[in-house]
Amino acid sequence: MKLPQTEAPSSDEARPRVSRDDVRRLFPILLLVLLAAAFAFTSSRFLQFNNLMIVAQQAVVLLVAALGMTFVIIAGSIDLSVGAIVAISALLAARTAGDLGAFAVVPACLMGLLCGLVNGLVVAKGKVPSFIVTLGTMVVYRGIVLYFTRGAPVSIEDETFLNIYSGRSFSVPHSALITIGLIVVTAIVLNLTVFGREVRAIGGGERIAFLTGIKVERVKIAIFGLVGLLCGMAGLLQAARSMAATAQLGEGLELDAIAAVVVGGTPLTGGVGSIQGTILGALIITILSNGMNIVGLDPYFQNIVKGLVLVLSVFVTIDRKKIGIIK
Repeated sequence: MKLPQTEAPSSDEARPRVSRDDVRRLFPILLLVLLAAAFAFTSSRFLQFNNLMIVAQQAVVLLVAALGMTFVIIAGSIDLSVGAIVAISALLAARTAGDLGAFAVVPACLMGLLCGLVNGLVVAKGKVPSFIVTLGTMVVYRGIVLYFTRGAPVSIEDETFLNIYSGRSFSVPHSALITIGLIVVTAIVLNLTVFGREVRAIGGGERIAFLTGIKVERVKIAIFGLVGLLCGMAGLLQAARSMAATAQLGEGLELDAIAAVVVGGTPLTGGVGSIQGTILGALIITILSNGMNIVGLDPYFQNIVKGLVLVLSVFVTIDRKKIGIIK
């Protein structure tokens, strides 16, 4: 008795196909590898250990702020005041480092938390769009820094403070180790807690989240408080690295933080996103800046390249099926 013969799958059918979702998911990794390979081919200095540690130090402030921004964007909101919160927290750290030493981290983080909670309360209780609220508080917080500094830098001379937050152990920056700890904590909060699921639910549909029993206002306040707390830590690390707090510190950081989150694959429409994507996005932006400086690219041309990379990343990673209207 002959068994029925089955047709062998064609070579096209046997070959695994790469879907658009795979491209969107893998694009940040591919872009990071391509940039690193391009700069390594162009300059032998790029892959030297000292330069890689410099990249780690440069990425710290952006990455810490972007970790908080990830929660805000996943929830469907935006925060334009992160740069100003970093500046005001750095100022408080610089003013208190002489008396508190390493414990200046407490007032710096509390200041960031307070600024974030103010943003969250106005957004949640006042029913004002986060874009408008944080645009206004950005000006207010930056104005406070300018008022107290009068445009002059506030230097930090406490050795204990500088050694703990900007020193190195076995050639590894302490700030990078602190950032790794923050990455672990934020990843656990986003992926393994009820709060993380509530953040995603609000970004997916605020009205539906409310009807399912989620305390939307409370979660929104907590989100902005979290990003403020992380910006407080970022301000402390930036002040330690610069050995001073300046009125211009953190300018433009809000755009870089948003770019890091978006380049990492988190859409501005909210609902989805990941910490690992934000890490990739922050590294892409930092490596891009570091590499362009090493190869000697015109500083006035570097912003053009950054903008083109951002547009390309959004064009590739955006999921157009989840957007009803392109505004």
